[in-house]
Amino acid sequence: MKDNQAIKVRFAPSPTGFLHVGGLRTALYNYLFARKNKGKFVLRIEDTDRNRFVKGAVKQIIQTMHWAGIDYDEGPEKGGPNAPYIQSERLEIYQKHAKELVEKRKAYYCFCDPVRLKTARQKQTQEGKPPRYNRHCRGLKQKKVEELKKKKPYVIRLKVPDNQKIKFKDLIRGEVEIDSDDLDDQILQKSDGYPTYHLANTVDDHLMEITHVIRGEEWIPSTPKHILIYKALGWEIPEFAHLPLLLNKDKSKLSKRDLCVSVEDYMEEGYLPEAMINFVALLGWNTKDENEIYCLDELVKQFDLKRVHKGGAVFDLEKLNWLNGKYVRQMKLEDLTHECKPYLESYLKKIEKKIDKSLVNDQYFKEVVKLFQERLIKISDIKGLVDYFFLKEIDYDKKLLIFKKSNLEKTKLGLEKVLERLEKVELKNWEPDNLNAILEAIVKGSDLEPGDVFWPVRAALSGREASPSPPELLEVLGKERSLERVKRALEKLK
Repeated sequence: MKDNQAIKVRFAPSPTGFLHVGGLRTALYNYLFARKNKGKFVLRIEDTDRNRFVKGAVKQIIQTMHWAGIDYDEGPEKGGPNAPYIQSERLEIYQKHAKELVEKRKAYYCFCDPVRLKTARQKQTQEGKPPRYNRHCRGLKQKKVEELKKKKPYVIRLKVPDNQKIKFKDLIRGEVEIDSDDLDDQILQKSDGYPTYHLANTVDDHLMEITHVIRGEEWIPSTPKHILIYKALGWEIPEFAHLPLLLNKDKSKLSKRDLCVSVEDYMEEGYLPEAMINFVALLGWNTKDENEIYCLDELVKQFDLKRVHKGGAVFDLEKLNWLNGKYVRQMKLEDLTHECKPYLESYLKKIEKKIDKSLVNDQYFKEVVKLFQERLIKISDIKGLVDYFFLKEIDYDKKLLIFKKSNLEKTKLGLEKVLERLEKVELKNWEPDNLNAILEAIVKGSDLEPGDVFWPVRAALSGREASPSPPELLEVLGKERSLERVKRALEKLK
């Protein structure tokens, strides 16, 4: 990196499907590093593997980054001095540099067909050698090359030198050394004219003036190949930082085959972007203090590649759930209701024939959501918690009304006294503290226990063992609906 050169990093996903949580972390670390160092952050789409290209994936990646609050300075939809930022739109650039490498004798044309390649690899395997290209075309004379180019498809391969130690300093792992004899003569340009990752990645990082390449550790074996390309073209080599793998709880690698590794899955489940970013940031990196809650600006101030771990980071879903719950409880009620609304509307539509449609409104949603703010882990949980607030009738076994330490007679008596007292309450006094005082007075003024009063009221109003408190249920359901449900409960007990 040149003196006084501005920091510039990039996130370069392939549009082969959803954005992996590991990809989100890579994007985040690049973003944090750029913002911390007053640098630039580039989004580049590496779509040269056309066999794995998924239509709509680019748009989804951009939407996911917007959701997470990771804003880029240059890239698709924004443009910039090095546009275009989608590799399939830059083919001529790569072809030009592939040709230059051939002219400098740092790469060569290969005409081997799949059958020849397969046969050679099988032979190597039988001989106990690692399967790789056997360099059949590496020594072809120029005249022969020109003849073959006219009649056979070809690829362009990197001419890896023999007996060289390729070294680089990784900002996370320190010195890394790889023997060139362990490297294959990598394909740089495929027979269809498209570059491979290795050529396109290196060319773009140079032309886009990337100073620091921050990516996953799975790319360490490829880095020497990239260094050879930089050197062959006479370019300055950027700094490298390879991030630790994300692991399952059993320490196996977290991969796209595992459930819930898609950021979109977590978005759909109602995890908050602030919680997701907070959680992902601490996967393999720790701050200077012992706090666990950080906003994006705080993460920018704290971020330092020196504190990124070398070892793998375990993806702990319980920790994410804990964090998300923390963020849910910090939300303004209006904002939480806004987030819950799509889940509520979607769920209520499925049971619309059973609900009182007059209750499907923003104000009532707000009253219901308020009761669950301290209980929600993720926003989508609201769906399975609130049906009884909207149903015209709730269905439950009458056994639910009787507390385990109570009996039928005490339960009936408790509900009768509740009905008698609640019928006399004026609407202006229909609020939790007053309603709770009434229920407590019933217990104190009789031979009944709390379980003979509070429990059956909860069951009668919700049809569930677990719910908000009886006074809270009474308030939100309202006087008319509450009395109606208590009456139905008494009928069940006859």
